[in-house]
Amino acid sequence: MGSDGTTAAAGTRGRVVMLVDNGVIGDSRVQKAARSAADAGWDVVLLGRAPVGQPQSWRLGAAEVRLIPMAEPLSRRRHEFRRAWLRHPLAYPPSGVAAHRTQTVRAWRADLAVRRAALTTAARDSGAGRPGGLPWATLRAEEKLAGLTRRWVGFRNRQLTRARKGRKLDGPWDRAYTAFWRGLRGDGAWRRLEPGLWDYELAYGPVVDELAPDLIHANDFRMLGVGARAKIRAAARGRRIALVWDAHEYLPGVQPWRDNARWLPGNVAHEREYVPYADAATTVSGGLADLLREEHRLAERPAVVLNAPAVDEVPADPTGPVPDIRALCGLGPDAPLLVYSGVAAAKRGLGVLVEALPRLPGAHVALVVNKPTSAYVRGLVTRAGELDVADRLHVLPYVPHHQVVRFLAGAQVGVIPIQHWPNHEIALITKFFEYSHARLPLVVSDVRTMADTVRETGQGEVFRAEDVADFVRAVTTVLADPARYRAAYDRPGLLADWTWEAQARVLDDVYARLLPDAPPRPAPSASAPAPAAVPASVEVGA
Repeated sequence: MGSDGTTAAAGTRGRVVMLVDNGVIGDSRVQKAARSAADAGWDVVLLGRAPVGQPQSWRLGAAEVRLIPMAEPLSRRRHEFRRAWLRHPLAYPPSGVAAHRTQTVRAWRADLAVRRAALTTAARDSGAGRPGGLPWATLRAEEKLAGLTRRWVGFRNRQLTRARKGRKLDGPWDRAYTAFWRGLRGDGAWRRLEPGLWDYELAYGPVVDELAPDLIHANDFRMLGVGARAKIRAAARGRRIALVWDAHEYLPGVQPWRDNARWLPGNVAHEREYVPYADAATTVSGGLADLLREEHRLAERPAVVLNAPAVDEVPADPTGPVPDIRALCGLGPDAPLLVYSGVAAAKRGLGVLVEALPRLPGAHVALVVNKPTSAYVRGLVTRAGELDVADRLHVLPYVPHHQVVRFLAGAQVGVIPIQHWPNHEIALITKFFEYSHARLPLVVSDVRTMADTVRETGQGEVFRAEDVADFVRAVTTVLADPARYRAAYDRPGLLADWTWEAQARVLDDVYARLLPDAPPRPAPSASAPAPAAVPASVEVGA
């Protein structure tokens, strides 16, 4: 049966259900994993989260992608439904009535403006000049009342905002609450500390059960629990499911995604509870593999599947033109162009590129980022204006993922200025490999794994993170002799190992080991691979 049934499609090696907690679009790792596993003969269904309330589906090569609507009532804490009677007694209740009252007053004032215009026009047409009489007096009285009401509604709204900001789950009481439940329930404390994890279970769990997979590939910490619970339920029905946990980050070293004291310990406890159910683990770097084995006392070291680009992938429209990064920046072929490609966030250290521009005469910076109009990016643009270098800072959007390498190749230097965070120290991130396949000389911060690799290969220079002067030194050195650094890519086997095609073989070996009765991987087809069929508007992060 096909992917709408309860068994793997005929002629495949078995059904693999991949789980991810995002909308798939923009997550190149899960897209590459789904596509390559399907190419290797597995019946692949990739389940992600619908960004809107309606389910979506499409084909990714031979893999099926389904996005599931997910409500999040459990992500809100009980205090968010209560009024702050003691701190802000005049605030609106957190029920949505504040927005209703604000809009009602705006509608009232809009109506008054139209009535004023109508009375003014009537008075002018009648020759009276200025409006007067009872209708005008009534209107003036209503306008004053509406003004007072607007100020009152605004005051109560501001009180509500302060009440919300004043309760962030990060005070002494919240730390005590966290310690109490961790002491009482151990790893099971996540049920109290981060109950929103159940929203993922309630959305994904029934779909996974219906698909009846032979193997579940759970991406990262949230989906680990969903996969483990599906495995437990299947075992009770007499079915064995193999579970692969794909750890993208070292969770204890993650900067909390939410501003409260419970998020990180809750998610760490959830991960620890369900790691024992994983039959195998994969991860993004050797350093992280060692950390995970030590942290969770794993029986074996997780297999390393690098975030390398898929150089052999055929796009949906192979004839589509690749944008010219220099043309988009309005530059000729000889202008020095530094590029950063990836998420725009403070911990990515992009400020150092802007601060360095006054010390790099003639050089330009292109930021190819996920949210070109975000507050953070706008702040960088403002700062460039203050430094009188705004004409040399160019903000560009992402391009489709199959175009990334060719797009970046038009630059002269690839920059990775990330700051010192635990997960930055232990991985070679996606952009590192994309820059490498674009054969760009690199300038990278001194986070451990990446700095060690660059020093060993000779493909770039390393600078002290957040040190503008040292960044200028590194860039100046690279621009003085870029051919020297490009020559590092001629080393036999270097780029061949840094491809998704090589990583896909590692992942397939993991699947085959866990499902020993599955048919062997089919021989590669002599014909070119079929292009990926994705929604026409899809663009994937660089």
